[in-house]
Amino acid sequence: MITLRVRAFLALTTPAAVLLTTLGDPAPAVAGTQRAPALDARVSAVSARDLGRSWHPGCPVAPSGLRLIRMNHWGFDGRVHAGELVVRKEAVRPMLRVFGRAFDARFPVRRMRTMAAYGGNDLAAMKEDNTSAFNCRTVTGDPARLSQHSYGDAVDINTLENPYVDRNGHVYPAAGAAFLDRRRTAKGMIKNGDVITTTMREVGWQWGGRWRAPDYQHFSANGR
Repeated sequence: MITLRVRAFLALTTPAAVLLTTLGDPAPAVAGTQRAPALDARVSAVSARDLGRSWHPGCPVAPSGLRLIRMNHWGFDGRVHAGELVVRKEAVRPMLRVFGRAFDARFPVRRMRTMAAYGGNDLAAMKEDNTSAFNCRTVTGDPARLSQHSYGDAVDINTLENPYVDRNGHVYPAAGAAFLDRRRTAKGMIKNGDVITTTMREVGWQWGGRWRAPDYQHFSANGR
């Protein structure tokens, strides 16, 4: 496993200009001092067993092409929590930058669990306001299309506060209908110009919140 120390590089303006120091474990705090909260991201390989029902043979990306990011995030309770996100290996740097900036801005994330914890069930994950990325599945509400999450280069953030509206007008999760009025302000909502959308643009990822049938929770590398 490689530990990525990812605080200093987040202020850089070029996504490729990343300052990474590979360490075995974080250095212990000096006696009498308190270590400031940090993203503390760690990146590791994953196996088919790790992915559970979120992956199966025939998926467009093999487990060897995916990575698990373990990192901290601020919660809705104002405390730091440990989270896990599975992404395509090429998406690691962009996501470290985005969630690093979000951490520095104290943008709250309700929970961040891999889709293996939900048996690959997107509806169950959305109901729990989960933030996740890789999940080999079809598009929710449109089973004829393969979701971009199947490639590991799409992420959904705070699914309740940032609902998805399919082409037939159905809202996912259903309780997210209360947040369709984007003029309101609520903890964890994503809005144009905030730290999430701004940093996603910097790394070249596009926001589903700009679609005609909006997907406010969704960002992807190719805009799909």
